[in-house]
Amino acid sequence: MIDVMPPQAVAARGFSIVEVLISVTIGLFIIIGVVSIYAATSKSYTLHESESRLQEAGRYAFSILEPDVRMAGYWGLAKGAVSVAGSFSQASAAATGLTPPTPSCGTNFVFDVKTAIEGSNNSYPLTCPAFSAAAPSADTLTVRHASVTPSTIAAGTVALRICSSFVAASLVSTATGCPIEPVTVPAAGNTTANVNGGVYDLIVNSYYINQRSSTIPGLPTLYRQTFSNLTNTMVNTEILPGVEDMQVQFGIDPTGTTGVASQYVNALTATALYNASTVATAQIVAVRIWLLLRADNPEPGFTDTRIYSYADRTGAAATTLTANNAYQPADHYRRLLVTRTIMLRNAVGT
Repeated sequence: MIDVMPPQAVAARGFSIVEVLISVTIGLFIIIGVVSIYAATSKSYTLHESESRLQEAGRYAFSILEPDVRMAGYWGLAKGAVSVAGSFSQASAAATGLTPPTPSCGTNFVFDVKTAIEGSNNSYPLTCPAFSAAAPSADTLTVRHASVTPSTIAAGTVALRICSSFVAASLVSTATGCPIEPVTVPAAGNTTANVNGGVYDLIVNSYYINQRSSTIPGLPTLYRQTFSNLTNTMVNTEILPGVEDMQVQFGIDPTGTTGVASQYVNALTATALYNASTVATAQIVAVRIWLLLRADNPEPGFTDTRIYSYADRTGAAATTLTANNAYQPADHYRRLLVTRTIMLRNAVGT
């Protein structure tokens, strides 16, 4: 008699060891592929996010710098580069009748409104202290102009302002001392306003790089020394963390008649602009600014070996930011170098 295996017994037979091993191997390859794709996608996302953050930071920095620089030499209703009465040159003796701010950034620093723009090359020459410690080899940029809108400070309050008409302007400590008639609102039933002149706040801003932000030690930051009219002080204001370097060059019109830059030179202090005079002899018509932006945190697996050569940083590459040397950091921070050339609206010849 022959025994026959029931059909259900055949159906219950399992996989052989070879089949199991093949299945596991195929599964492992699939898992490795999925993990590799995920890792590559995650790395790409991190890279693009970091680059996007740096690009956005650059746009923000220039949204602060550009409008301010463009307005350099704006004195209200008068032509931009007009000689403003009551100005005191930084090459002259200390101003009389005007109280310098505390702390002061230098003799007549705030009162030198005839020098609409100046800077320093690879140094921080201001005597008003930086927030903590200024970057020793970054440039500075100082801009002076009147406020875009008329002053809202009470006329008798002691605060530096610009009285401006269509033909002249003057620096005064109180609006009641204006030698011109300010703009007035038309009286009821009168459709003609008095437009003989206006009173504007004095704006003085000095941009520099500080070695740390207000919250993160070791994170270089773009700062600004701002003159406060009401408190008569220079106030440190944080603009943007993660700015490692700022380099500035001035577009010069030697004749001061065309408004066209024939050459770009390193940032010049007021003393250099005076050229043994008490009035700036070089006409600045444009400002070219480079900002080197750095990520807040190091990026694992990334090393920045790029050589950054810009402005006057054209010498042999160095691993630290030093005057006249290109920069090759060789660390794990991602960076972005951005630049912009800004034309001055109120230069002579324009």
